[in-house]
Amino acid sequence: MEIVAGNAQELTPAVMQRIARYRHKVFVESLGWQLRCADGMELDQFDRPDTVYVAAKLRGEVAGTARLLPTTRPYLLGDVFPQLLNGAVPPASAEVWELSRFAATPDSAGSGGALGHLSSPLAVKLLSACLACAHARGASHLITVSPLGVERLLRNAGFRARRAGVPILAQGQHIVACLIDTASGPGTEAQDIEELALA
Repeated sequence: MEIVAGNAQELTPAVMQRIARYRHKVFVESLGWQLRCADGMELDQFDRPDTVYVAAKLRGEVAGTARLLPTTRPYLLGDVFPQLLNGAVPPASAEVWELSRFAATPDSAGSGGALGHLSSPLAVKLLSACLACAHARGASHLITVSPLGVERLLRNAGFRARRAGVPILAQGQHIVACLIDTASGPGTEAQDIEELALA
């Protein structure tokens, strides 16, 4: 598996397009999320110049993606799902980044099961790369909006995670806010994240 990480200026337009098309295939086509998209690419208001992307390439194809957002600027949990924090103020700290749009398809097909494979070796490696990438940018924790049960998968894989609020029902599934320690888990060291173009 190869990993690419960086913001839109650090990545090539071709890489950004592949990430957006993979996200559309997973979240819109496979999972049926009602998201506003154009030209078969899934991007939203949180895809900004300061957004950091982490993507996995397996056998020449994008097989996993994730998005990292500093909580010092608008982000998904704080703006769209603050009710997940049970009345607490959403984090706004350089030490807490949000992990969103996380998906991994070990078969590299990008169809079906992208969120069901969160405990796969590829998903664990991608999450480890996300933690290392965020840690290198000063984050001590990632916060994420996740399907209920992801926290168990995180713990089983060796990551330190805990709920940041109560679960709610959204788009037909229960979701919860989770805090993940960036220094936990199987871990990919920051220096092991290769800045590769997805050719």
